[in-house]
Amino acid sequence: MSFFKHGVVRLIGVFLAVIFGATALFFFIGGGAPAPQIAWGVNFSSQHAEKLGLDPQETYRALLDDLKVRRVKIAADWDVLEPEDDVFNFEDLDWQIAEAEKRSASVLLVMGMKTPRWPECKIPAWLRGQTGELRQEETKEFLSEVVLRYKNSAAIWGWQVENEALFSFGECPPPDGDFLREEVALVKKLDSDHPVVVSDTGEWSLWFEAARLGDIVGTTLYRKVWFKSLGLYISYPLPPVFYARRAWLVEKLFGKRVVNVELQAEPWGPTLLYDLPKEEQGKTMNLPRFRNVINFAKRTGFDEFYLWGAEWWYWLKTQGEDSIWEEARGLFR
Repeated sequence: MSFFKHGVVRLIGVFLAVIFGATALFFFIGGGAPAPQIAWGVNFSSQHAEKLGLDPQETYRALLDDLKVRRVKIAADWDVLEPEDDVFNFEDLDWQIAEAEKRSASVLLVMGMKTPRWPECKIPAWLRGQTGELRQEETKEFLSEVVLRYKNSAAIWGWQVENEALFSFGECPPPDGDFLREEVALVKKLDSDHPVVVSDTGEWSLWFEAARLGDIVGTTLYRKVWFKSLGLYISYPLPPVFYARRAWLVEKLFGKRVVNVELQAEPWGPTLLYDLPKEEQGKTMNLPRFRNVINFAKRTGFDEFYLWGAEWWYWLKTQGEDSIWEEARGLFR
């Protein structure tokens, strides 16, 4: 009997080893061809530009007019847009959308509790400390305000509902897939003409839940970051095929397209960028690293990317260092 049990255990071990090996081969071995044509865009946050000491409008116009950027992912930060309950201030966001319209640029608008940039969740001060139920109801009211205000804009090509809401990161409530489903349903009810993007982490997810919820899956891609829990910099040991094969699975299983909505082109250090010395910045992003990231991204086979860090490129330019700005120029021709 013990011999039989031992044989079963060995058989299970062999089976698991085969499954593990096949999975490793699928996700880590091989490569994909670059997309025939790639659409390059940038992320933009007025608040981030301002914290870098820049004039946000000057920075935004430089991206549109100097670099000729024609795809922009814009953060609609709730705490800025609704500083008091039912009191809205859309002046800056209206301006950004209008400037995009003037240049026939396309905008992916990110909205909800969680939008790009630390601390991730931009819950207004008047709502902090309130119950989760009230916070969710207010979130849906905010989404309604934004969608109804901009859905007829010629610049809007899609809505990103929340930013990596399924991934636990930032100073945020715990992930809630059921509520995210409610948010997506609300946006689709208010506007059936534009797709909804649901984003998820690029390194720590298969993107299946995002694919179930959204019309399009948005993902991130980072190459070298500061890992706070380890207290050191790490380079992700992931090949381009790791991203390509997951996108293939999403397409085959769910019929959904995957786009990259956050491609690292800015430093990620042990402090926020505003407090990070230039020498430290160069450990995770500089001109050679920028070029490597672009080359890596092309080999994933994705056909749309939004680079993360355009405000920082402009900040460098104002400091007399325009190499990354000029390198990026070639992407938007």
